Amino acid sequence: METKQGLKRTHDCGTLRKEQVGEEVTLCGWVSRRRDHGGLIFVDMRDRSGLVQIVFDEAAMAEGTFHEAETLRSEFVICVRGMVRARSADTVNPNMATGDVEIVVNELRILNKAKTPPFYIQDGIDVDEMIRLRYRYLDLRRPEMQANMILRHRVTKIMRDFFDRSGFLEIETPMLCKSTPEGARDFLVPSRLNAGEFYALPQSPQIFKQLLMVSGFEKYFQIVRCFRDEDLRADRQPEFTQLDIEMSFMDQDSILTLMEEMVKELFEKSIGAKIETPFRRMAWDEAMERFGSDKPDLRFGMELQDITDYVGGSEFKVFNSVLEAGGRVKVINVEGYANIPRRELDGLVSYVQNYGAKGLAWIQYSEEGVKSPFKKFYSDETFETIKNAVGAKTGDLLLVVADQPAVVAQALGELRLEMGRRRNLIDPNALSFLWVVDFPMFEYSAEEKRFKAMHHPFTAPRDEDIPLLATDPGRVKANAYDMVLNGVEIGGGSLRIYRSDLQEQVFETLGFTPEEARERFGFMMNAFEYGTPPHGGLAFGLDRLVMLMAKRRSIRDVIPFPKTQSASDVMCEAPSPVDEKQLRELYIRTAVPKKKADSERSKNWKRGERLGGRSLLMMWEGSAPWQNGSIYWA
Repeated sequence: METKQGLKRTHDCGTLRKEQVGEEVTLCGWVSRRRDHGGLIFVDMRDRSGLVQIVFDEAAMAEGTFHEAETLRSEFVICVRGMVRARSADTVNPNMATGDVEIVVNELRILNKAKTPPFYIQDGIDVDEMIRLRYRYLDLRRPEMQANMILRHRVTKIMRDFFDRSGFLEIETPMLCKSTPEGARDFLVPSRLNAGEFYALPQSPQIFKQLLMVSGFEKYFQIVRCFRDEDLRADRQPEFTQLDIEMSFMDQDSILTLMEEMVKELFEKSIGAKIETPFRRMAWDEAMERFGSDKPDLRFGMELQDITDYVGGSEFKVFNSVLEAGGRVKVINVEGYANIPRRELDGLVSYVQNYGAKGLAWIQYSEEGVKSPFKKFYSDETFETIKNAVGAKTGDLLLVVADQPAVVAQALGELRLEMGRRRNLIDPNALSFLWVVDFPMFEYSAEEKRFKAMHHPFTAPRDEDIPLLATDPGRVKANAYDMVLNGVEIGGGSLRIYRSDLQEQVFETLGFTPEEARERFGFMMNAFEYGTPPHGGLAFGLDRLVMLMAKRRSIRDVIPFPKTQSASDVMCEAPSPVDEKQLRELYIRTAVPKKKADSERSKNWKRGERLGGRSLLMMWEGSAPWQNGSIYWA
């Protein structure tokens, strides 16, 4: 292998233009593609900035150099010195930013060779995501992935500039915190110096940023890593990044207006998108009623419509049982789709069942008349009344869900989105922003038989609803707000409780005894007794936001080294077992199921053999009552 000694990089590959014609340049990067035309070898050379074509001409260079160029393969790391020349008119490549020029190489140095990659390092590849994640360092070489990371950098830079200009301070908060298990599961970190005690990795800096308001900093922000041990989806990761914001002495309107200004500047400067402000605002009740979701996608219609009043009093037992139990019957109108294939209809039944609905009915207003599985239970006049009430016409399809309101909302709301996708009703280039406001303060958990905070327990109730905390918590509305973009929640927050007495009242509503509240949040409640200003804030999911800006389907495409849906890093093979010595130092014993434990014991025996005969003996439950689960070295 050669070195770069004596050659200093002068330009990036993707920056060369006609203005540099006639200049001698030195480039460094990777071989993206090589084409051998006998006495001419063409190479597309790549670095972070882009591609440029370099040319090896056997007739114009030393024999040894050309022979060396013949050995080049994909992903070799090279350094070249040569002259920039204009391409002839018939060889210009309009698909490359550097397509007007090429580099005639005088000197080549191969800095490192490369094995054949497991997939092509180019955009639009069709390869299993697990392979991409296993070789993430190669996947990140692809131009579209590098563009995503560059966009992410640009977004954070614009955010920092905006908040600095607006008088905010970026302040770091702790990564090792107290566990406050209210919401998602914490990631726990054992303390070696405090046996049997644990830190938690922060799910958010919520408590600390409120304490910063108590401290008088007034305007805080932070681009911060957060951690939640929860089931994963395309838009969830166990570790994620958020833009965290808090401010004092500002009302809800002022906060929302400031955030709109930030988002408007962010989209314009990062991707050139023009955003209209102010954003539309919609109460949570209205969003659930019309769209079945607290993050509605407003890029298309097909709203949920209630037909409960039109279907009661018949002999149709399905609807009757739902209505007697306090349920509702709602529909969506899929325009022009009355001729839907029966196989697709059957598939939609299974689709809504995934979201809790017991089934799906339908009404087809075809040219031949009305078709419906419950047609015999209702008159033609009833079907005509429903048609007029929901604004349907001949050729339309009504999809019907009957169940409890929450189930109807979720199942029909998800079905609306699915039918919007299938019918190509969603403009992928549209940007539809929305504030959802006036959330319920609490939601009732039937499993735990208590109310739980819909956002978090520090959210302030509306002033007029405070008396309901003790009498009717389910009716309390919160001073909470979520920013929604194209059906995705990109940020959310609230005004906060800043009085100790009100905070104690909310904890009581959540079922905490005074002792439990003090055990979990005593330090915060103490702080509130020393002059806490009115304050509020929110957080934006940075990964999710960049995903939408880059028009990617998964946040994994905008995170350099993401986890899989099983929270694993297949590249680093994490999580992984740790040395028994580490566990002993942390006073930890594992309780692994026997089958897995036996497997691990076998691995440890083999490991002991590799250590020169020193065996790791693990005394499993039942071997000796005084040694259960203990670990010994022999």
